[in-house]
Amino acid sequence: MARTLLVGAEIACPTTVGAATSFGGAQVVRLVNTDGSAQKVTVLEEQSGAGIGSMTMPAGSVEFLEKKSTEVVLAASANVLGTKVGYTA
Repeated sequence: MARTLLVGAEIACPTTVGAATSFGGAQVVRLVNTDGSAQKVTVLEEQSGAGIGSMTMPAGSVEFLEKKSTEVVLAASANVLGTKVGYTA
């Protein structure tokens, strides 16, 4: 059974490229979409940098996003919350 190690406080995902966050250099981010509709999440190489990729999170869903520590995340809505996490055995 996998367990989640909380490593940071949960924050609203930034919604603009210039404010995108690495979640304190996180390599794993737990995302939850608390919005009533699907929301897009985007990963960039760095703030204002090239896009790595994006995904749509259905309403009420939870995802564990693995990324490089220098990559940054933003969402289409501040109702997408993120937390720096790790996995424990």
